Amino acid sequence: MLRLLATRVAGLAPLLLIVSFLTFTMLHLVPGDIRDIILGVDATPEQYAELGAKLGLDDPFLVQYGRWLGRALQGDLGTSAYNSQTVVEAVLDTLPVTLSLTFGGMFVGLVIGVPAGVYAGLHRGGLVDRIAVLAATVGQALPNFWVAILLAIPFALWWRLLPATGFTPPTESVSAWLASIALASVALGTSASAALARQTRGAVIDVLGREYIRAARARGVSKRAVTFKHALKNAAVPVVTTIGFQVNGLLGGALIVEQVFGLHGFGALAIDAVRTQDIPIMQGVVMMGTVIIVVVNIAVDVAYGYVNPRMRPG
Repeated sequence: MLRLLATRVAGLAPLLLIVSFLTFTMLHLVPGDIRDIILGVDATPEQYAELGAKLGLDDPFLVQYGRWLGRALQGDLGTSAYNSQTVVEAVLDTLPVTLSLTFGGMFVGLVIGVPAGVYAGLHRGGLVDRIAVLAATVGQALPNFWVAILLAIPFALWWRLLPATGFTPPTESVSAWLASIALASVALGTSASAALARQTRGAVIDVLGREYIRAARARGVSKRAVTFKHALKNAAVPVVTTIGFQVNGLLGGALIVEQVFGLHGFGALAIDAVRTQDIPIMQGVVMMGTVIIVVVNIAVDVAYGYVNPRMRPG
């Protein structure tokens, strides 16, 4: 297991290098000039040239990338073109919001989707199974931001049970933190729970039809032992894959749901950077998003080895 983890971590460096170069290239191909946004239409040629020299925009592309890469290797991803805040500070200030929503939504998805899928799979064709399939279909079809609005209107505006906007860090108050992310987490968890319920149901039905399950039943093994000792653990392999996909999807969905609840997270940072063509911030957002996705994929690989020993490296 440790060798698997070391291999995945070692592959992180070249991946980040490729992503950084491609991102840097594409951002510099975007039409427009940041100097036009900062200085406005009334800027003089002298001011234009002075700002270009200060930001290093007049240097060749490879020189600009090499300078950025050298600083990045030292932990410096640059500074925002509009204020003195560093990219690392901007990312670390907003990342807790997005991660809270992402893993809050994943928690909701696991708590609702996995038990519903297991029960539906064990009672295939029953009333609960049909209701679960219908609910999962509807849940996957509903946009997260629309569900967020539907939740915010009664719970935040009418009944005032939960805050409509704002984020409280868990370091200040755990209860206030949970209240601030509750509605957004449920909105995100709707689609996650639907996907997990469908995948879990299908995996359970597939495993229950395998020969070794029928053989265990023929030997007189109790239904409880067959279900929990054999069926569910083997059915967990495709479910783990779905969890990995859902975490990555929830990360993107959180960027939109943040806007509904007025949360200044990764999404707000990325949107502001795109609108103002703040290239250092955009580069930092992409790099941090890549790191998060790779870490999630590594966690999925490790989970594979836990639920299925055959997938562990020799």
